[in-house]
Order: sequence, then structure tokens, then C-alpha cells
Amino acid sequence: MALVLIVEDNPINRDVLGRRLERRGYAIRFAEDGPSGIAAALELLPDVILMDMGLGEMDGCEATRRIRANPETAAVPIIALTASAFETDRVKALAAGCIDFDTKPVDLPRLLSKMQAVLGPKTPAAAFVEG
Repeated sequence: MALVLIVEDNPINRDVLGRRLERRGYAIRFAEDGPSGIAAALELLPDVILMDMGLGEMDGCEATRRIRANPETAAVPIIALTASAFETDRVKALAAGCIDFDTKPVDLPRLLSKMQAVLGPKTPAAAFVEG
């Protein structure tokens, strides 16, 4: 089962996205901010991280850079999630080390497709179910 770490400061967003992904066969863990996301990445070594870019004191770009700087977590794929759809935000997230970028509110089929591209054979079969 693929393990997904969701780093998101909004509890409603965490809950909704987490439940939607769990229903599709993913194991989900959460972190509420950049520092706890960095610690969780090291502790869990998830298969993929969904990183909110608009976190509080330490934004998602800085958290991503720190995850990338640690040899133990450097290879964990990170997909940026943000409410901002500007091209400059996408470029900034990719420059920080994210492998992909998606906007909120989350379009689940699109996000699942991006996760499938990262996870390959680890993608749960249920992830392909619409809804």
C-alpha cells in the first residue's frame, strides 16, 4: 500500500483529501506545518508527499528544500498543492524541488493521475475509480 504524507495546515482540507485518498486504497499520514512535515518525511519515508505551498511560518517551498537537502529524504517525490494557479508559483515550487504541481481545490482525477505517474506499480487499483 502506497503511503502518502499530506502536509496541510487547514484541518478541513487535510480531512477531505485524506478521506478521499484512503477510499482509493492509499495509507495516509498528516503533518500540519513545514517543520512537522520535514520530521514526518524523515520518520515515515512516504512514497509521495502532497505539500501545501501556503503553510504558515515555514512555507511549502522551504519545507521542500529541507526535505531535499537530507540524503535520507531527498528522493521522496513531492507534489505541490496550492490555491494559486499562477505560472510563477508553479516555477517556484518546481525550483524548490517539487516534481509536480497542482491547484486547490483539488481536482481528484487529475491529482490521482499525477500520483500514478510518480508511484507507478505502487498505485492502488482503486485510485482509478472516479469520484
